Amino acid sequence: MGAGESLMPRHLLDISSLQPEQLERLLETAAYFKKSSYRGKELDGKTVALLFEKPSLRTRTTLEVAALHLGGHAVYLDTRQVGLGVREPVKDVAANLGRWVEGIAARVNKHETVSELAQYAGVPVVNALSDAHHPLQALADLLTLRERFGRLEGLRLAYVGDGNNVLASLLEAAALAGVEVVVSTPEGYEPPAELMAKAGASLVRDPHQAVKGADAVYTDVWVSMGQEEETQRRLRDFRGYTVTPELMQSAGEQAVFMHCLPAHYGEEVVEEVVYGPASVVFDQAENRLHTAKAVLADLVGGR
Repeated sequence: MGAGESLMPRHLLDISSLQPEQLERLLETAAYFKKSSYRGKELDGKTVALLFEKPSLRTRTTLEVAALHLGGHAVYLDTRQVGLGVREPVKDVAANLGRWVEGIAARVNKHETVSELAQYAGVPVVNALSDAHHPLQALADLLTLRERFGRLEGLRLAYVGDGNNVLASLLEAAALAGVEVVVSTPEGYEPPAELMAKAGASLVRDPHQAVKGADAVYTDVWVSMGQEEETQRRLRDFRGYTVTPELMQSAGEQAVFMHCLPAHYGEEVVEEVVYGPASVVFDQAENRLHTAKAVLADLVGGR
């Protein structure tokens, strides 16, 4: 790379857009920010638009606080105000925002929307969740694992549950970081085969077999936002995939429990596990802030 050339891509739409050294740089920066309780000026005088079609606790709060900690400002715009693709075409929204702000973080229903924003905005765009990917969550997950185990290479992560956007980003991150992933999900809920192949991930239907020897057991909700009409079918299909203390015992004493939250107790996990000694759930939530700061500092601030 030439002198002064950024290690980051123009946008962060998915983890696969990163190179291994770019991923490592983000994690190192996030770890430094956390250790030093960092406050900086990378976003001094700059504004980030938070364009959200879906509700949020962790993503909205951490991005707003991240911008503030870097000396910048965040403007929150929800779907009622903007009406992406309904009140106004996505590319028109992008072209307008690109004239006013220095970056956009978008939490959208369809991945095509965040891709179109990146195409037309003329400023860096961060995918703050789409139906296909959740890169900010995967970054926080890797930081949490590295904190707990001191490394990523060679770790074994068992994912029990729906093959959704969170798992897609985890698989992409695992491929870059050298984490072994075992997926346990009912038939018909697997992640895309190409993502499994790229990560070298294996599929094991029986959750108790899947978690054996795992360093981390990860789950997420069975019914994501926008899938509410499928609730009863999903609850039936995922019966037996709840993460319980007994399932954690099958993993072994070394295993930590991970969840991106919010949790639906009694479905994908029981409350006893989330608040149990193996849980790093709230470390993950905290690390959403530090990794968001790293992404904004680099993409928008040019750190």
